[in-house]
Amino acid sequence: MAGDVLLERDGGIAIVTLSQPDKLNAMTTAMYDRLGAIMDTVSVDDSVRCVVLRGAGERAFCPGSDITEFGGEREGRAQAQDYAGRTNAGVFKVGACRHPTVALIRGVCVGGGMEIASMCDIRICGRSSRFGIPINRLGLTVDYDELGMLVELIGRRRTLELLLEGRIIDAGEAERIGLVTRCVADGDVEADAMATAGRIAEAAPLVNRWHKRFVRRLAEPGPLSEAELNEAFDCFDTEDYRIGRAAFAEKKTPRFVGR
Repeated sequence: MAGDVLLERDGGIAIVTLSQPDKLNAMTTAMYDRLGAIMDTVSVDDSVRCVVLRGAGERAFCPGSDITEFGGEREGRAQAQDYAGRTNAGVFKVGACRHPTVALIRGVCVGGGMEIASMCDIRICGRSSRFGIPINRLGLTVDYDELGMLVELIGRRRTLELLLEGRIIDAGEAERIGLVTRCVADGDVEADAMATAGRIAEAAPLVNRWHKRFVRRLAEPGPLSEAELNEAFDCFDTEDYRIGRAAFAEKKTPRFVGR
């Protein structure tokens, strides 16, 4: 059965599922395309408050690209560059999403699957999860675009350690080096990730989007412009600020409207 990427909604939470269970949710090029299209769709939808990415079933988040496609799509430099352009586009659209993103990780999360999860803002895994990027066993390199994401997340030393050894690490080590945000009991992963998404979805969506964009901007070179500095105070002109202030004074739960 061909793989797919599925989109569901639970109120303000969009749930994106990588689905090719017979291959542990390995990503075909069509799945990368579909992932990018879905992330484009949810990113511009202001009714979305949070996006949860997960793999189908309980055995894996994703083991990376479907290796059965390599012979036809990565034969020589030219094909490999075209392949990377197509697959990286889907992965990076996860990182470019305007809304907060949460990776719900169970089981195997290696190679391109680890890169997809790493693009999320928050990554929650089970204790039996395993991580790594052992592509030196295939004679392959990670390109500069992919490397930049890993180096930003875990630093140069840890990135080289994973790449040079090709070692698969456990969830505890992944948490220690910052590859995942939180490690919980296997049976609690879904509940913890969805509760996290629920807390995000209940908060002021404009503020969450602003904070995500501000943090990204701080990682870019160059000084902040006056307009950028001023934008940090735009929240005071929003309806959500008035709702939040009134709810706090009245000791009620705010119901934000995203305006």
